[in-house]
Amino acid sequence: MGRFFGTDGIRGVANADLSTELMDRLGRAAVHVLVGHGRGRFALGRDPRISGGLLEAALAAALCSAGADVLRLGILPTPGIALLTRRLDVDAGAVISASHNPMEDNGVKLFAPTGFKFPDAMEAEIEAAMGETGGLPRPTGSAVGRITDVTDAAARYLDYLVGLARAPLNGWRIAVDCANGATSGIAQELWERLGADVIPLCASPDGTNINAGCGSTHPEVICEATPRHRADVGFAHDGDGDRVIGADRRGRVLDGDTIMGIVALHRHARGELPGGLLVATVMTNMGLEVALRDRGVRLDRARVGDRYVLERMLETGALVGGEQSGHVIFLDHATTGDGLVTALQLVNVVLESGRSLEELASPFHRYPQVLLNVRVQTPERWQDDAEILAALAHVERRLAGRGRVLVRASGTEPLVRVMTECDDGAEASATASSLANLVARRLGGVVVNPGAAAALDDGPANGGNGSA
Repeated sequence: MGRFFGTDGIRGVANADLSTELMDRLGRAAVHVLVGHGRGRFALGRDPRISGGLLEAALAAALCSAGADVLRLGILPTPGIALLTRRLDVDAGAVISASHNPMEDNGVKLFAPTGFKFPDAMEAEIEAAMGETGGLPRPTGSAVGRITDVTDAAARYLDYLVGLARAPLNGWRIAVDCANGATSGIAQELWERLGADVIPLCASPDGTNINAGCGSTHPEVICEATPRHRADVGFAHDGDGDRVIGADRRGRVLDGDTIMGIVALHRHARGELPGGLLVATVMTNMGLEVALRDRGVRLDRARVGDRYVLERMLETGALVGGEQSGHVIFLDHATTGDGLVTALQLVNVVLESGRSLEELASPFHRYPQVLLNVRVQTPERWQDDAEILAALAHVERRLAGRGRVLVRASGTEPLVRVMTECDDGAEASATASSLANLVARRLGGVVVNPGAAAALDDGPANGGNGSA
């Protein structure tokens, strides 16, 4: 990836890495590359973090200064912006959000008119143009772009979601952790329109509390609340609403692996899973792969990152794919991960099968998995270190046939992620700690979550967040 664009758009600390000056360069370059000559149209939305208004104003001004009109969607989940990008006849959609990252961060994702993210090559072209904005034209007079608020954006997205439900939910009780993010309000309204009694949690965004000790990266919150409120199911979203982690009525976590597995097996039994194929990533738990294989479904592993899952889905014709983090894509319903769509698909399986979530999740037994993060200045350097590579090869030989090890540089943070997975939890923990400490020593870094070196056999891996 380039200097600015990572695996999930541009991210950084708002008003530092991600400055108004950078927004000006990005907006003008995007119009130059995506529109060229003539008047363009861009849809623009954001999550509720405090820096969102600042960056939205800067990006909207930049787009208008290059001659494009801006349709401002307001605060809306990322997948809702992708949906409206497809429906509003625009040249591109832009989302200002840092997803599950802390509130001081922010970012920009760009969507093509189809609602899919732009390919790497297009982002590279925009990035190249960002270095040449001084020579780009600045229209004047009536050629300057206009900003228009789309006041029914949330209602359009909500209507789309309601239309995906297979049956009313009268009598259901659903707990929803909105991470004080973009699903605050809209998630509650969705389930209430379908007839459910809703317990909203962390649904009061103030700009500074997004993802703070809540949401999909803190599943313990929804796992505690679901049985306490005697809910039938609980859902935890991330800050921009493209992920969801579930909890059953007993408070047991349903991560992305489990949710994908439940839906894939249900669709396979109904002849609605093309090729009997589910696309996941190298982070996906071996337990899911074994359970699917035993029931006639093949698991195809892509690189970590939702863009790579999507690429593989398009290559293979798969309709279901996603990540352990809860970023799941249903290509017959959406062009990107959508936490609310995913939650609806899970509830639909319960309704159509007549089985409880506990029963539906019973085939999936996780292999103990440990994920540690090592903060370093240049994460990619691990691939060139002979001692790290030798240690990794030794572990791979030792775990052959009963486990896996994965070391990778994060696409969005200065981290090296070390994941181990095997049939022995203590061995998984010891192996992850040893490799993470070696990476930290060799690259001059620090293990930032040393307390997480414990086998995770009943929930999502610590930090196992796909495109993170």
